[in-house]
Amino acid sequence: MGLFQAFKMAIKSIMGNKIRSLLTMLGVIIGVGAVIAAVAFAQGSTKNITDSIESLGSNLIQISITGRNSNRNVTYEDLYNFAQKYPSDIKAIAPQVSQSAVVKYGSKTKNSTMNGTTAEYQAVNDVTVQQGRFIMPVDVTNRQNVAVIGTAIVKELFSGKDPIGEKIKINGHLFTVVGILQQRNNGQDNTSDDQVIIPVSVAQRISYNPIIRNFSIKVLKPDSTDFVMEELDYFLNNIYKDNTTYRVFNQAQVLSALNDITSTLMLILGGIATISLLVGGIGIMNIMLVSVTERTKEIGIRKAIGAKKRNILIQFLIEAVVVTGIGGIIGIAMGMAAIKFVVSRFVTEVYSLKWMLLSFGISLAVGIIFGMFPAYKASKLNPIEALRFE
Repeated sequence: MGLFQAFKMAIKSIMGNKIRSLLTMLGVIIGVGAVIAAVAFAQGSTKNITDSIESLGSNLIQISITGRNSNRNVTYEDLYNFAQKYPSDIKAIAPQVSQSAVVKYGSKTKNSTMNGTTAEYQAVNDVTVQQGRFIMPVDVTNRQNVAVIGTAIVKELFSGKDPIGEKIKINGHLFTVVGILQQRNNGQDNTSDDQVIIPVSVAQRISYNPIIRNFSIKVLKPDSTDFVMEELDYFLNNIYKDNTTYRVFNQAQVLSALNDITSTLMLILGGIATISLLVGGIGIMNIMLVSVTERTKEIGIRKAIGAKKRNILIQFLIEAVVVTGIGGIIGIAMGMAAIKFVVSRFVTEVYSLKWMLLSFGISLAVGIIFGMFPAYKASKLNPIEALRFE
């Protein structure tokens, strides 16, 4: 018996028991579909973050204050004075006070991110406004309740209405919208488009936290980044006397850490995929064993008219592979549908051909591994006993 004939018989057997075949495939379908959707979510999230980081350039330095000093904490004025000593190396410095925020307009509400900063934030992060204006020094000095919002907030709360001049509430405090940020990530949630920027002095007041713990510094030339980081480290160490109470890092280090996290996440997803497909494989083996029992007389007849053990083994093995192969194809289709209609609502759509082929290959391997025992059992049946089987 040729492979093509064995394949035709496998299709005929599957079509003859449609419900049972579908239930057999279910574990593989769910396993493959879940892996593809989960990987797409992880890669889409990573792409959003990576694009945002890369758009800032390699000459952006971040300072994060993680500890406290018994005498005092570093202030924006300290770092501003530090920057004035290196006019040929440092372009601008901006403080950041960030926290989650509930933004409300009328009866509509959106969860977003509040970012308190100064006018220098524009130069540091290459931010522009598409309408209205950005935060000005006078807003910081006079603690004005003004806000610049991202397009994700505009889309969610204003429904086509011009937000400029409108009043919104941020964590219960009333603000006037004075600007709209230039769109960067298609107005998606959890990106740079989903934020509200207010004066840092106001952010300190409404967050009940006078200490600024995050600063961004834009270096004029990428070649000066390492030098400025060394000088910053020396400057901060003189204040805190302990280099574990602060961190000075640039975007290249952030991307490296992000890649490490993504690699770990992919390993975890691979483990989940293995477990899901293992469960599906056990189901396939059980159904195939039932099929062997049901078709014992058929096996006996085939052996009586000359079929060899190899023919019976190949027939049942191909059936198992066809079942898992069809399940893998359906799983890929379901995974792509999940990316299109579910995952894309939260992150950028990413379709990974490598993971699709890998998932499909694993589903075929599951068919071979878990189909081997039932196929071997079928090939070992004694033809006389098989013919007498009721």
